Amino acid sequence: MTTAPATPTPAAEAGTPRNETVVVLALSLAAMVVSMMQTLPVPILGLIRADLGASTAEVSWVTTATLLSAAVFTPLLGRFGDQHGKKPTLVAVLGVMVAGSVLSALASSLPLLILGRVLQGAATAIFPLALSVLREEVRPQKLPGAMALVSGTLAFGSGLALVATGLLTSGSDADYRDAFWMATGFAALALLAVALLVPATRHRTGGRTDFLGALTLGTTLLLLLLPVSQGHEWGWTSARTLGSFAGAAVMTVVWVLTELKVAEPLVDMRMFVHRPVLMANLAGVLVGFGMFANFLGVSYLVQMPEALTGYGFGASVLRASVEFLLPGAIVSLLASPVGGQLVRHRGPRLALVLAAALGAAGFGWLALDHGHTVSVIGAGVVVGAAVSFGYAAMPAVIMASVPPHQSGIANGINSISRSTGSAIGSAVVTTILASKTVEHLPAGVPALPAESGFTLTFWIGAVAFALVALIARLGLLPQQRTVAVTAADAKEAPASPASSAPPASPASPPSTASTTPGPTTRAKAAPTAAG
Repeated sequence: MTTAPATPTPAAEAGTPRNETVVVLALSLAAMVVSMMQTLPVPILGLIRADLGASTAEVSWVTTATLLSAAVFTPLLGRFGDQHGKKPTLVAVLGVMVAGSVLSALASSLPLLILGRVLQGAATAIFPLALSVLREEVRPQKLPGAMALVSGTLAFGSGLALVATGLLTSGSDADYRDAFWMATGFAALALLAVALLVPATRHRTGGRTDFLGALTLGTTLLLLLLPVSQGHEWGWTSARTLGSFAGAAVMTVVWVLTELKVAEPLVDMRMFVHRPVLMANLAGVLVGFGMFANFLGVSYLVQMPEALTGYGFGASVLRASVEFLLPGAIVSLLASPVGGQLVRHRGPRLALVLAAALGAAGFGWLALDHGHTVSVIGAGVVVGAAVSFGYAAMPAVIMASVPPHQSGIANGINSISRSTGSAIGSAVVTTILASKTVEHLPAGVPALPAESGFTLTFWIGAVAFALVALIARLGLLPQQRTVAVTAADAKEAPASPASSAPPASPASPPSTASTTPGPTTRAKAAPTAAG
């Protein structure tokens, strides 16, 4: 049964600068915290392995569990928020993240720690929910900048987690649980901020939850991401790896057929294959790949002992995080409002092209010169800005291309595409570095990656960002504009996603009334120039 939206007051519909700022800051904090959960355990996997007596393959599930959990829960919770209220869903998800962080800090065995990480991974749904809230609460002319700032906190949070974890575990008696207690504090702070500062959702579509669609999509993503994240342990040609990929292909067909037959599908296939949405998701995979290739590639590179390998800086985990990774993370945050203004005034297409150019240049710089501190830090800063511009553009493309009642699930799918890219980036870096090792190491010294492995990794990162430029040019037309939907417009969204037609072509010439994302949803275009 459809839930009628509450009637907002005129002041609430229009939004005030002060209220908008508070909402954006609260949601930015929540997005930053959820991004921290993804990279938090990376520097402490060795401590976890030693403390819990686990093997390298077993402890890798501490990161894999979060990725798989995010893949399963993000689309389901994004759609649930569209239907039953975004703020209640946000608060509930943040509560789950707090519980998962506490469990991870208290866990005395690997299975309990993995369970805590599963609960933390479910909180990835915060990001698409936050963007949906912004669409209702922020004035059209301010929406691109607000979305860009929230998106920019993702890259910043990932880098901040590496730095903070390095600081907490830098002593000789380091305890990895301190990192999870830190995560608990951040999660609790985000929960309070959202509960107290984010207004109640005024727009709910109601309807039935497509659990069958969620089950088939979740199974598909599990079968795809599991071999991607574990392939270097299982072997890329092993029966488990190839069988999982084959199962993912089969389940993709099952999922599509299921969604085509369900009255109220979790994912409207017409929206899913709409060219701008599809291209934004492909760009998400590539930008997510580049971000993790930069994080892992630089982190491993600077820790290489130059006396044994002939390259590297012999940096500790702490130095690698603070000196080499933190500058790029800070720049990604500072660049996010710049990306928002670029999207607002010139459109997301130009922002994506600029992201591609900066990313390709940054990785090319790393490939050609990774022997000097200035080069490694400078290239990381350039890549950080590229990631921020890319993250600013993708939500704008999504919001311009789907009606309000599909914004949560559409951004959820885009979030999964970025997580998938990150998983692929991690797998590619790990596989390349493991396959190219230094010869003639002293007896007793474990295998170390050869310099050529890092060079290849950085060139692949450059190619990935170059493909983003191709996607922006072929997938987004110059007339593609940033469409912002006000709270008053959102009330007119159709109650059922099944009743909505595909978004109107962005090639339609803009007018003062703007083109419509759907036939029954009016959208007001922000005063922007074509990209």
